[in-house]
Amino acid sequence: MTNTETNEDRPAVNFAEPRSFRTVLNSKIKETLFPDDPFREFKNEPFSRRVTMGIKYFVPIFQWLPKYNLQLFKYDLLAGITIASLAIPQGISYAKLANLPPIIGLYSSFVPPLIYAVFGSSKHLAVGTVAACSLIIAATIEEAVNPQENLQLYLSLVFTATLISGLIQTTLGILRLGIIVDFLSHSTITGFMGGTAMLICLQQLKGMLGLQHFTTHTDMVSVLRAVFRNRNEWKWESAVVGIIFLAFLQFSRYVKKKRPNLFWVSAIAPMVTVIVGGLFAYFAHADKHGIPIVGHLDKGVNPSSIQKLNFDPKYISAPIKAGIITAFVALAEGISIARSFAIMKNEQVDGNKEMIAFGLMNIIGSFTSCYLTTGPFSKTAVNFNSGCKTAMSNVVMSVCMLFTLLFLAPLFSHTPLVALAAIIMSAMLGLIEYDKAYHLYKTDKFDFLICMVAFFGVSFVSMNVGLTLSIGLAVVRALLYIARPATCKLGNIPDTGMYRDVEQYPGAKGVPGILILQLGSPIYFANCNYIRERILRWIREDEDSKGNDIEYLLLDLGGITSIDITGVETLLEIRRSLEAMGIKMILINPRVGVMEKLIVTKCIDVIGRDAVFLSIEDAIHSCQFSLRKSAVLTKIQEPETV
Repeated sequence: MTNTETNEDRPAVNFAEPRSFRTVLNSKIKETLFPDDPFREFKNEPFSRRVTMGIKYFVPIFQWLPKYNLQLFKYDLLAGITIASLAIPQGISYAKLANLPPIIGLYSSFVPPLIYAVFGSSKHLAVGTVAACSLIIAATIEEAVNPQENLQLYLSLVFTATLISGLIQTTLGILRLGIIVDFLSHSTITGFMGGTAMLICLQQLKGMLGLQHFTTHTDMVSVLRAVFRNRNEWKWESAVVGIIFLAFLQFSRYVKKKRPNLFWVSAIAPMVTVIVGGLFAYFAHADKHGIPIVGHLDKGVNPSSIQKLNFDPKYISAPIKAGIITAFVALAEGISIARSFAIMKNEQVDGNKEMIAFGLMNIIGSFTSCYLTTGPFSKTAVNFNSGCKTAMSNVVMSVCMLFTLLFLAPLFSHTPLVALAAIIMSAMLGLIEYDKAYHLYKTDKFDFLICMVAFFGVSFVSMNVGLTLSIGLAVVRALLYIARPATCKLGNIPDTGMYRDVEQYPGAKGVPGILILQLGSPIYFANCNYIRERILRWIREDEDSKGNDIEYLLLDLGGITSIDITGVETLLEIRRSLEAMGIKMILINPRVGVMEKLIVTKCIDVIGRDAVFLSIEDAIHSCQFSLRKSAVLTKIQEPETV
């Protein structure tokens, strides 16, 4: 095909012997499970030093605690006290949302933050309960047992679900399977959180209106039907108080938005609401005027709940279901929030360490009367804006919660439920991100569809269905990218020597007699037929539109990271089809994994090693030489024919 001089002048293609299976496997495992190369600093270190570094890596508190000082503690003390003031009303509110005794919410803000301070890698994440997981737990466990009928059994199943969730999270972290959480796309999370927030807001109408009877279903239609069916129970006193509290909370959020330096106004507003509401209920005897209150709260630290864990086959399906769903939702929410705030400080958060930290705090939490916790956005934002420097702020919050549990818990027994409903509604209104949904609509209609499927699925069917449908749609989209990979025709941009997509750069010129195509995806069994048909279509279109008699097809394989046996067979089929059309196939820059597969299968010998080039320029130069040589021979032969 080319002369000896051309072959010697162009850079040699590497046809080295394929690597061993063990080498390839180690490389794949490293790239899959350790893409960040976390142990790079361990190389060339003595054994004792490696042990010390290993302890610091797996237990992050040993990284920052030896360097901790009073100056840092001043910031963490302020941040810890501030988030504790938010943790108390949120803990009580979200426990009620999960149909749990309010004291469980306070317990859940004491032990888990201590565990996270030891094993967590984020400086800014504040640990606590979240509304979405609270509602998921309530909706799922209620399928097995009604909390009003058997509260102790309900509690035991919640603790069991928390344990299962923690075990899943820890296992994912140890096996470094954070890739699984990545299937919860940003669009899915936005729609899911928005739909959940809308649903939770509507459910708080029970507390805002002082209703005694309500539905256990979690879809919007059932909730609204329950609200209007029981309108004879509406209490205007409760509604008026609730609207006042909600207006105050929303005003505090408005102040924070307009004056970011006054973030503390929004941070302490829920605590002010609880205190004012409690004083109002106590002196006005609100419970006698149709405004129900929290009720008795016991003093004391978390009792052990190990003996309450329930693995009865009759009920275990509900905790397993709740544990699996909340494990992934909590991880997706907590890790994304931790990374978001770390980016603001140009820092990194190890997602796998976070999984282990979340898992351990939920495992230990399930043993100490806590239910599922993660990193809520509101509390983390307050922690960040308060100037926290390390995870010590979580320790400070735990100490504050300990003091509350030992001495102050009974004081919150007079908190009106309408105040808790207002706190939850205010927090949830901030989770309905209209701007993000509109941005998705303007930038990517398919992402917007994924978001809306999650939103309406959660709102009108159930959280499980909405989340499943949205994830399924996102996976279908990913599969479509695999089954229908991008291919493009390349042309030369004049005076640059660069070859780019002719659709993106209309000024790029083709080369007469040569068609250059770029494949941009691994070649697998799922897309082989499409790739073959698309290549043949490119040839037909080019010949029909430009009358260009193609003699060479150049396939740029630089973007193909791997190829399976079906893909190799497809290349050979394409070559046979092209030979029948009088077209020669050239491969350009096959990457190491592709080249090794071509060598092992002997495909490279069929295609010809002289048909493989390092760059498009080398291939075109070689092809043009052959084309010129062919043209000269044709002219020489023409007189003889005549």
